[in-house]
Amino acid sequence: LKVRYQGIRPAPGYPSQPDHTEKQSMWSIMKVQETTGIELTESLAMLPAASVSGLYFAHPDSKYFAVGKIQKDQVRSYAERKKM
Repeated sequence: LKVRYQGIRPAPGYPSQPDHTEKQSMWSIMKVQETTGIELTESLAMLPAASVSGLYFAHPDSKYFAVGKIQKDQVRSYAERKKM
């Protein structure tokens, strides 16, 4: 499969999107399991195992980035907003 585009495609679990729980939002919004049959396990792994997911930002100025260390107050705020 050859795909040509300008942009980036960060995926859950990688430095720019370290939170795997965002897959739950992706699956719900796009009805992934219903339309493709790809399931999320309890630990948020994808089945079949060869499946991949990510966000596509198709803009020539898009750049990868990493989320640095965050402070405890940021962890608390994020957990509160995500109802974790």
